[in-house]
Amino acid sequence: MSQLQPVGPVSADLLEEAAPVVEPKRWGPVVASVLVALAIAVLFIRVVPDGVVTTFRMAGGQGAAARVAPWVIPSRPGLVVLALFALAMAVWAYRAPRRANLALGLALLSFVGAFLIWAAAGKSLNLLAMLQSTLVRAVPLTLAALSGVMCERSGVINIAIEGMMLTAAFGAVLGTTLSGGSLWIGLLVAMLTGLLMAWVHGVLSIKYKVDQIVSGTVINILAVGLTSYLSGRFLQDPAFNWLNRAGTFAPVKIPVLNRIPVIGPLLFEGNFFFYLTIALVIGLSILLFRTRFGLRVRAVGEHPRAADTLGVNVYLMRYAAVLLGGVLAGLGGAYFTIGSVGRFDEQMTAGRGFIGLAAMIFGNWTPAGAFGASLLFGFADSLQTRLQILGIPIPSEFLLMAPYIVTIVVISGLVGRATPPAADGQPYEK
Repeated sequence: MSQLQPVGPVSADLLEEAAPVVEPKRWGPVVASVLVALAIAVLFIRVVPDGVVTTFRMAGGQGAAARVAPWVIPSRPGLVVLALFALAMAVWAYRAPRRANLALGLALLSFVGAFLIWAAAGKSLNLLAMLQSTLVRAVPLTLAALSGVMCERSGVINIAIEGMMLTAAFGAVLGTTLSGGSLWIGLLVAMLTGLLMAWVHGVLSIKYKVDQIVSGTVINILAVGLTSYLSGRFLQDPAFNWLNRAGTFAPVKIPVLNRIPVIGPLLFEGNFFFYLTIALVIGLSILLFRTRFGLRVRAVGEHPRAADTLGVNVYLMRYAAVLLGGVLAGLGGAYFTIGSVGRFDEQMTAGRGFIGLAAMIFGNWTPAGAFGASLLFGFADSLQTRLQILGIPIPSEFLLMAPYIVTIVVISGLVGRATPPAADGQPYEK
């Protein structure tokens, strides 16, 4: 009976592949989750007396949606449960390193819950109203982040989103009033305004290969100066005050669905821009990752020379992506005026374009991730407003800083490292 003989030496690579892969421990999320548990214990459990309850009201909407019973939570036991949950997340992060970021995220979520229980201890907080405000405040951030996704996926850094949104907000008001009150024409003017500013950025950064950061900064400065001058010269002048009365889109209520408790008033009684944003997140996800156009956009952002070798026009694809990003930024600017307050005020975007860029990075340059990150920033913005109403012992100046502090934390990489497209910010020489 013959014996099987080895046909040759076994390579080291095959031995490495056959060996079980041991995921290295990630101590950062473990330590952070433990610190979250300690923070809940020291900052909240220690100061909340026994017998106090926290009431979360779910008031909003009509019919059945408005008859949801409030959630009454014993404050101190609730805080203890959340602290233990954060410790459990630390154990999970240690035992499952691949899920460490998820575990850390859940631990941070428990800290947010503990903060709300502490802030509303002995009081009541309309949780549904705060969630509605979160969705509303996330809309312009998501549109700004989507604009950044389209541009940077093609390899063009666009920090001019703030300027594009500001000029589009001005254009939306002017287009609406000059057309006799047509909000749709105002929306179109806003999109064209964003398109024009994006074209300027594209010509400077793609054709003339100006440093993309410098180009974006120039557009931002131009937008602030131009809109401030025109607003002061015309919109604030009593003789032309009628130009600054554009009105807003009416809320869109979806029959039947808006009567679902909690979910109905939260998702089905939203602003027109909210539904448009959800559609754009889904549409751009399909466009970027399921179509030939999206494949080419991602190719010129990762390896433009290889794409050029295969016959893809790198310049054309980058122009198309930047112009589409400008249209999205224009929609974000229109939200501030005809989607929210119905008038234009100087510098009313208040840095939301830059926060949108942070959401894009935190969302790992994907539409869905950008939307999720925008919800985080929107929640931070909504939270500071609600906390001022509750009158908690934190100076209002610190509460106003909340969205920007979250932005700094994300940009600094403390939440997680993100990898941009390989050719992001690199001009292409054919």
